[in-house]
Amino acid sequence: MKMEEMDIVKMIAISGDSKAKAFEALKCLKDKDIARAKELIKESRQLDLEAHNLQTNLISKALMGEEDTKVTLLMVHAQDHYMTSQLARDLIEAMIAIYE
Repeated sequence: MKMEEMDIVKMIAISGDSKAKAFEALKCLKDKDIARAKELIKESRQLDLEAHNLQTNLISKALMGEEDTKVTLLMVHAQDHYMTSQLARDLIEAMIAIYE
């Protein structure tokens, strides 16, 4: 597996962890544990930042001609995971604010 493919797989895994934290926060919110929900959202945001940094690095390498710019199914899958983790986190974070 090439280095960029390893980064893409890592991006998928991190995004999945982020989404799991966001939905765990939603469960805490349902149980009225707002403090824990906020902690989990913070963790989710940090994971999304990690995924974002991987994404930015991959895009930068492609723009500099260091990586093949061919879009692969794996990269599309990674983008899907990353975007849905961000959306889940944003929506659940807004729900926490409403409950407060």
